[in-house]
Amino acid sequence: MDLKEIQNLIKFVAKSGASEVKLEMDDVKITIRTGSEGAKGETTFVQQIPVAAATGMPPAAQPVAAAPEPAKETKTDSASDDSKYITIKSPIIGTFYRKPSPDKPSFVEVGQSVAVGDVLCVIEAMKLFNEIESEVSGTIVKVLVDDSSPVEFDQPLFLIDPS
Repeated sequence: MDLKEIQNLIKFVAKSGASEVKLEMDDVKITIRTGSEGAKGETTFVQQIPVAAATGMPPAAQPVAAAPEPAKETKTDSASDDSKYITIKSPIIGTFYRKPSPDKPSFVEVGQSVAVGDVLCVIEAMKLFNEIESEVSGTIVKVLVDDSSPVEFDQPLFLIDPS
């Protein structure tokens, strides 16, 4: 199964409204979970089953992960409301933490005023905790990521009202 076929399968499942689809073939396992009940977007896992033991040849490819765009209809309403806010995005891939440690309070809360340079969160990447500082002054409007969640590069973390 090539990448084009996988992408077409993802689109088909997203349009069908199914919440989860599992497909197993001779050399590929695919699980597609679509965003239902408040989840955003689709998550797809593709796993190549190693055939080296059976045939003596190296595996065909490494696992592939694809995440298509979330549904456009939900984006249009929130995009018009959020356009006046500044989005703070993740500069790295890692695990998002709102607190410096489990027993301490969060760095920032919704409604709190922040200044340039204030620490908003930390992102742990390869056992290093990187402080993410505010690039603007304003008020925290929304926290877009749950505590202890994995984040991708350039993923929106916070909405800040600069006024």
